[in-house]
Amino acid sequence: MMIQALVFDVFGTLVDWRSGLAREAARLLAPYAPALDAGAFADAWRGCYGLSLEPVRSGARAYVDLDTIQAESLPDVLVQFGIVGVPEDVRRELVQAWHRLDAWPEVPEGMRRLRERHLLAPNSNGHVRLMVDLARRNGLIFDAILGGGYSRDFKPKPALYRDAVAAFGFAPAETLMVAAHSNDLAAAASHGLSTAHIARPHEHGPAGGETAPSVPVTYAARNLMDLADQLGC
Repeated sequence: MMIQALVFDVFGTLVDWRSGLAREAARLLAPYAPALDAGAFADAWRGCYGLSLEPVRSGARAYVDLDTIQAESLPDVLVQFGIVGVPEDVRRELVQAWHRLDAWPEVPEGMRRLRERHLLAPNSNGHVRLMVDLARRNGLIFDAILGGGYSRDFKPKPALYRDAVAAFGFAPAETLMVAAHSNDLAAAASHGLSTAHIARPHEHGPAGGETAPSVPVTYAARNLMDLADQLGC
């Protein structure tokens, strides 16, 4: 089948979360932690992510958006780094750092090319306002905002993949899940979606990132420009 729509993981696939969080943490926490290892801080905060989402994914908690999740995990990260005295307004600004992340360099042009022939939407754990802010910051144009805020759940729950297919009305195989994370693609494939892996070897800074998929995929690309080439865009 021809690919008709692309739905994207965002954090790590389209935007460089580590550099952006480190930049904002260094700026906002300088008065309280002048010697902060901002990269390690970003890693630690991101490291809370999976565990923080689990109560919603398990059904033990009603859906709350990603800003709420990040705000709840932030105090433990501050304690981990021995940072005290951070006022509430600065903590709120730190949570907003997730809205001020920069795209990987090729993403705006890659998305422009892909949109010439396909419908595009995020399929991220992020909620609508978060996706809109990242899109506006980086000049990305989506045809819809799907994902956590739309499905009221978090990946890899089935609703996010099934809703992404239903939203555009194409067959599952005509809908391409694009991600830098093999586990996300495996979950999408289990619901019949086509899959594209994007290599992001620097996603985690010194810790690296996925250079190739560890699961079978429909496409494996070096970046979005390479994916656009493979799709004939």
